[in-house]
Amino acid sequence: MLAAVKIDISRLQGIPLFAGVPEAQLAQIAHMMFGRRVPRNKTIVHAGDLTGSLYVIVRGSAKVMNRDLEGNEVILTLLGAGECFGEMGLIDGSPRSADVVANEECELLEISKSDFKRALAENVELGLNIMKSLVLRLREANRKIESLALMDVYGRVAKLLLDLSEKEGALRVIRRKITKQDMAKMVGASREMVSRVMKDLEASGYLSVESGRIVLHED
Repeated sequence: MLAAVKIDISRLQGIPLFAGVPEAQLAQIAHMMFGRRVPRNKTIVHAGDLTGSLYVIVRGSAKVMNRDLEGNEVILTLLGAGECFGEMGLIDGSPRSADVVANEECELLEISKSDFKRALAENVELGLNIMKSLVLRLREANRKIESLALMDVYGRVAKLLLDLSEKEGALRVIRRKITKQDMAKMVGASREMVSRVMKDLEASGYLSVESGRIVLHED
């Protein structure tokens, strides 16, 4: 639900969208924003809805989903803390292009279309950050299309695991919560096939599940 609470600018300073934005401008943007908490599996926006706001994930994660012609769900990407969604529709005025569903309980910041456009007009850095975000999304989409076209399921699962992992000391760890069903929807395969690949990778020593996290072994 929406909560008209004051947003401290320190919460914005670590978010890539607001990198380089002067404190005075951040204070104005913070004043425009609302806090929102969303429970797990709740749809935050629906495909086809009019785009009225931009959202920033402060805590938790969300999946961007669509459906193919047969009605099967396809996960386009996973978004985590610090990432935003809704910016494309605010720029071109088009309806939402996909559903965004909370993958776990999420804490979001929301800014309306009119307030965001005003902030964008007043700050060059914010505009540059939006362009960087869109370029990263385009590159990610290109990589996904390439992997779907050129790799088998083993390769696509391995690439997805690497893409989701983060460096943690000498290890690569997947912190985000992701089910095998969701992985299947991301790589265009069945859940059973993904489970088989994961078991093979674990048996071969390429990964292990430790304290609920997936740890990738590079050697």
